[in-house]
Amino acid sequence: MNYWLVKSEPGAYSWQEFIRDGRTMLEGVRNYQARNNLRAMKNGDLVLFYHSVTQKKVMGIARVVREHYPDPTASSTNWVVVDLKPEMEFEQQPTLARIKEDPRLANIALVKQPRLSVMPLRREEFDAIAELGNPGQ
Repeated sequence: MNYWLVKSEPGAYSWQEFIRDGRTMLEGVRNYQARNNLRAMKNGDLVLFYHSVTQKKVMGIARVVREHYPDPTASSTNWVVVDLKPEMEFEQQPTLARIKEDPRLANIALVKQPRLSVMPLRREEFDAIAELGNPGQ
């Protein structure tokens, strides 16, 4: 299993909309590194869903339920999407500031490459963020 973090601007598509919809296509990615990360995602992989820009916090955990296929919003077949479904909302959404304070997370792409919209995480990094979101579990 692989672990990921994806970003969504809450004004464009929020966690609340994702919960309401029960499933979403992660579309509109137009960065080659992020696209390659989408291509590497496998069914069952776990994904942290991050609200970018205004809120800058991890909202919860999602799961990949369909591997990459052509992005229907793109004019080129170069771009892909994956489908995600929500798994759980965090009790306390870890903020970017809190993540930056945690030495276990000093080298994650969210800190080192803040503009990247789809990024891999090591399991221990994923677990550290999940622990911040659900302390005591």
